[in-house]
Amino acid sequence: MIRRLIPVLLLLAFLAACHPSRRPARTAPTRSLVVTAFAYNSTPAQTDGRPDETASGHRLRPGMKVLAVSRDLEELGLTMGTVVRIEGLDGEWTVRDRMHGRKVRAIDIYMGEDVAAARRWGRRQVTVSWTPKGQSK
Repeated sequence: MIRRLIPVLLLLAFLAACHPSRRPARTAPTRSLVVTAFAYNSTPAQTDGRPDETASGHRLRPGMKVLAVSRDLEELGLTMGTVVRIEGLDGEWTVRDRMHGRKVRAIDIYMGEDVAAARRWGRRQVTVSWTPKGQSK
């Protein structure tokens, strides 16, 4: 009787070990890169007369965590809608605009109407990280 029970128990143990909830979760690879980070505000002095709208047509509101990226970064996967983590800043930021073609390896962080915060930020080197689109977290 015990000899018949052992193969059944082994089969049950094997099936339990193979169950999806027992497998370690897969994490998508993230990319990271050091870039020059600037800050910008939605003020008439810093825009083309539409301070609450990005050049790509997205509406801006103070408090939003959005950024613009240089065009060369789009080739690396930092395209519209990509969620980014920025060294030195809390939370996740979303790509909502692209910068002028003269900027290279750079991001522009939206700081609402807080000009003083943007000036304090200034220009600095930071590491950004993101999960390329088409790969889940």
